[in-house]
Order: sequence, then C-alpha cells, then structure tokens
Amino acid sequence: MRGNLYIVSAPSGSGKTTLLQHLLRNFKELKFSVSYTTRQARGHEQNGVDYYFTDRTAFQSMADRGEFLEWAQFNGNLYGTGRDFVEDHLDSGRDVILDIDVQGARQVKSKVNDATSIFILPPSFAELSRRLKARMLESDDVVKRRLEIAKEEIVFYRDYDYIIINDILESSILLLESIVRSGTAVPRR
Repeated sequence: MRGNLYIVSAPSGSGKTTLLQHLLRNFKELKFSVSYTTRQARGHEQNGVDYYFTDRTAFQSMADRGEFLEWAQFNGNLYGTGRDFVEDHLDSGRDVILDIDVQGARQVKSKVNDATSIFILPPSFAELSRRLKARMLESDDVVKRRLEIAKEEIVFYRDYDYIIINDILESSILLLESIVRSGTAVPRR
C-alpha cells in the first residue's frame, strides 16, 4: 500500500515549525522531507536536519536534472523538495510530510492529486506581526517583507483541504494530529 503525502503551508510566523515538531515527536513513522535551499542558515539550523543548504548553481543543476518534486523562489532564495526521498518513501508505504510554500504546494498537488494539504493560519495579522518581531532573528526590513509575503500567501488558504487557525497551541497540535491519524487509517489507491 502506498504511503500518504501531507503538505503543510503557512505564512512565516504562524507556528508551523512548532506544530510540525510536535507532530513528528508523536508520529515516529511519519517521514519529514528536508528541503533544499539557497538561503543561509539561521541561528542553530543544521545542514541535513533543518535544510540542505546549497548554492544557487548546484540548486539550479538539480532542478535542471528533474531532481525536485517541486521548487520555488521565496523572498529571493530557492527552495525545493527532493523527488527521490518522497517517492521512495511513499512507494514503500511510509507517510511523508512536506513543509512547503503555496507555490510548491500547487506544484505537488498537480503531480500527486491524492496529497492532503493543510494550511496553518495565525489568529490575526496583528498576532503574526507580533510573532515575527518577537523572534528578533531578522531586521525590520526583512520582517516587513515577510508580512507582505504573508498577505499574498494567505489568500490561497482556500486551495487547501484543511485549515488550522493556530491560536491555542495544544488545540492546533490535536487538530494536526487528527488529520494525520485519519489519513493513515484510510488506505489510498
């Protein structure tokens, strides 16, 4: 039986990473696809754990060879999902989860029509702004740009199978776990 593919998207600052960390701790069999990126590592990010950090030339070569299930440019950097990792795990019956933006989600849904897509929303735009500023990882200009991108991305929530408004963390974790639990109980074709 083929595994299930889950796509999770959200504007930066919505709490997606926190939700995914909880999910992966509680669903040991769920495989997380580590994305490739041309951006620089932030804080304590590790190559091969948080992302595969690569340069633009190597990334473009991989894209030209068709090694990505999807890839997109976001905020001046390239991001992509390794095709072999996803396909090998799905073919062997393992469920895979992708943390990708709306551009990438559209690409994946066009190729894997039975993928389950989940969009994480902040409780409000003001809260999103507060969260991004509280991180203190980026300059005010970068935070402002992220908020502009968030406005553009949020309108695509309608294209997703499920929407989670991440206002109370514990409730949001339970909702995400419920979606994954219901998908693993139903065999897919």
